[in-house]
Amino acid sequence: MIETTMANSNVKRVKTSDLELKDRLVAINRVTKVTKGGRHFRFAAIVVVGDENGVVGYGLGKANEVTAAIAKGVEDAKKNLVKVPVINTTIPHEQVARFGGAEVFMKPAAPGTGVKAGGAMRAVFESAGVQNVLAKSKGSSNPHNLVKATIEALTEMRDAYTVAGLRGIPMSKVFNG
Repeated sequence: MIETTMANSNVKRVKTSDLELKDRLVAINRVTKVTKGGRHFRFAAIVVVGDENGVVGYGLGKANEVTAAIAKGVEDAKKNLVKVPVINTTIPHEQVARFGGAEVFMKPAAPGTGVKAGGAMRAVFESAGVQNVLAKSKGSSNPHNLVKATIEALTEMRDAYTVAGLRGIPMSKVFNG
């Protein structure tokens, strides 16, 4: 079900076969093309899907109607699913990531804090199942780049079990030394 890609050893691709995914619409962009026959509208929708248990993905759909654009976005998102570490409803450690002009900073939060994050980042965290996190977006607020930067930051995270496995040491030594 989970396979690791060669480019980045942390990225774990997930197959959609046995997952119950929920989709969240992040943004819709209306594009107008003016011709001699009048205005022609097209729509682009960015969608985030996840099982709220550590699996999340995003997709972009473009079509002549909003509903068709959203449906295409959901299908695209299902092709780009990744597994991210979620420990006790929060993230394992602080992380910073950039994509284009968007920069995101996120850090773990105590239970009961909630998702302290803006628009596009909030959709990614909720889809991934992160319930307690403090996050800040710096730079561009473009939803496309914010979603990509947030997912990049989440995929770069490693939990203690992964670190212990990579180093070939028991869990007790990861924290003590």
